[in-house]
Amino acid sequence: MDIPSYVLLSHEQALKRRLDIVANNMANTSTVGFKREQPLFQEFVEKADDAITQDAKKTSFVLDFHAVHDMTAGAFQPTNNPLDVMIEGPGYLTVELPDAGGRAYTRAGFLAVLENGDLAVAGGQRLLDEGGQAINVPPEQANRISIASDGTVLGPDGPLGRVAITVFDDETALAPRGDGLFSGAEGRVLAAADTKLHAGGVEGSNVQPILETTAMIEILRLYQNSVRMNESLNDMRKRALDKLGRVG
Repeated sequence: MDIPSYVLLSHEQALKRRLDIVANNMANTSTVGFKREQPLFQEFVEKADDAITQDAKKTSFVLDFHAVHDMTAGAFQPTNNPLDVMIEGPGYLTVELPDAGGRAYTRAGFLAVLENGDLAVAGGQRLLDEGGQAINVPPEQANRISIASDGTVLGPDGPLGRVAITVFDDETALAPRGDGLFSGAEGRVLAAADTKLHAGGVEGSNVQPILETTAMIEILRLYQNSVRMNESLNDMRKRALDKLGRVG
């Protein structure tokens, strides 16, 4: 088995994974509530007890383990809409999925009142309260509501509900759906005392283009080094075969 080539291949696959993630981060520089991703790699050690030398008995490969989100807060972007909110600290807005009847989560705080009076996010998914129910706004109050820092939706006649902010102890349990929402399980709703919302704006992406560009350059250089190592191995094999052909 050509072990060096397999090791280099696993390294190059890891570099491709890193490049895909960096490119996705760059593409979402302006996406509201987007959290940059970072890849996690795991070392896999293959043991070969029948190897000729002691150093060759263990071979280290790179495995793609997972991707995690950098939960650093993005900058507050004012929108002049009193319904728009930015979550200060960890957590996600909880929404209802109309097709599957399940739940999804988002940091994008563009909120609006639907024609039926339900409070919803930009994609039209209904926003859920701490009890898992939709927050309905009476028609006569649609233009006179506000959202307090603890998530309470206030109308002129009093509270209409409280926005549920769900947190996850393990962020890797969240999986992007591709529509600005995340799916996940085993989340817990924050109590009012622990909920902090900033109304009147949304959270910008926390992607820093300069850092991502630097990462792209680093990945390119690492890939070039891998290619040069592979070319050196090929040259070494050719020289070995040439010498073996001359024996005898």
